[in-house]
Amino acid sequence: MRVEALVPDTPVPESDGADGATFARALDAVGEALRGANRAEDNFAYGRGTLQEAVYERAQADMALAVATSTATRIAQAVQSVLNMQV
Repeated sequence: MRVEALVPDTPVPESDGADGATFARALDAVGEALRGANRAEDNFAYGRGTLQEAVYERAQADMALAVATSTATRIAQAVQSVLNMQV
C-alpha cells in the first residue's frame, strides 16, 4: 500500500510565525464567505442567480464556519489545559 501526501489546491502562504493576526484574518475570510453566501441567496431570490450557486456558496460558508468554530474550540481547550497545569 502506497500513501501519498495531501497536496492543497492553493499554495500555503509562508508565515513568519503563528500569531493572533493570522487567526483574525482567517475569521475575516469566514465572514466574507458568509457575506458571499448571503449575496448568492439574494441573487437567486431576485432571479439573478441560480439555485446551484446559492447552495454551493452556502455549503462553502458553512464548512468554513465549522472549521473556524472547531479551531477556536481546540484553542480554548489548549489554553485551559495550560492554565490548569500546576507549577
